[in-house]
Amino acid sequence: MTIPFVKYHGAGNDFIMVDQRAHQWINRTDKALVAALCHRRFGIGADGLILLQHAAEHGYEMVYFNADGGESTLCGNGGRCFVAFAKHLGISQDTFHFLAVDGPHEATIAAHPDGAAHHEWVELHMNDVRDIEQLPGDVYVLNTGSPHYIAFEKNISAQDMVQQGRAVRYSDRFRDGGINVNLVEENAPNNLSIRTYERGVEDETLACGTGVTAAAIAYVRKNGDPGAHYIPVKAVGGDLGVRLQFNADGTFSQIWLCGPAQRVFEGSVPA
Repeated sequence: MTIPFVKYHGAGNDFIMVDQRAHQWINRTDKALVAALCHRRFGIGADGLILLQHAAEHGYEMVYFNADGGESTLCGNGGRCFVAFAKHLGISQDTFHFLAVDGPHEATIAAHPDGAAHHEWVELHMNDVRDIEQLPGDVYVLNTGSPHYIAFEKNISAQDMVQQGRAVRYSDRFRDGGINVNLVEENAPNNLSIRTYERGVEDETLACGTGVTAAAIAYVRKNGDPGAHYIPVKAVGGDLGVRLQFNADGTFSQIWLCGPAQRVFEGSVPA
């Protein structure tokens, strides 16, 4: 058996996409297979693998696996690439609705501003955020579809991201469930840089959509007034942005993760 796939990335956060509408190539329990496909030396290589399949009530479903082969919580950049993949398959239009692990999502698709082939600009509607925990040392913990630890620091490019990420991710509090660890730097008003250590990948990734979203929310919670905001965020692999509404009661709604999604190549691989 050979599995057809398409490789996508969103700001360097890369994914193997598999169309399962007509054939079930991969089961949710195929952890070893998914890990092998994601391996960067012995497989295709990716931060994660995504299945596109039918969903009874929502049309289409996104099933996301981390690089370790485990099915995981929402991946924001993966969701944006999923929408671009659906358009590539001819099953989505300028607005697309689908089901993810945290519920239904909506996304809009437009041509990328640079006009390059195989590039899309995808804006993904994220779920509202109500609970934000503030810890000592300018640190915030929140869930944007996946759990995130946001630490505001200076000169993040000089930090050992893997060492700091593992220290938090495997700490007593977060060891069992895991958490994604983000170092965030305020470059200028309403402008951020970010580095992320992702659980399941257990390494630094070039971008993380739910992490970028969490960083923007934490920044606005820390510095902003209620109202509409747009926060540009520079990840290691590229530029993303978050549009959101900060409500007077401290909650966040109308959260949109915005950025590029690029088709890299396609092929098939023995399973």
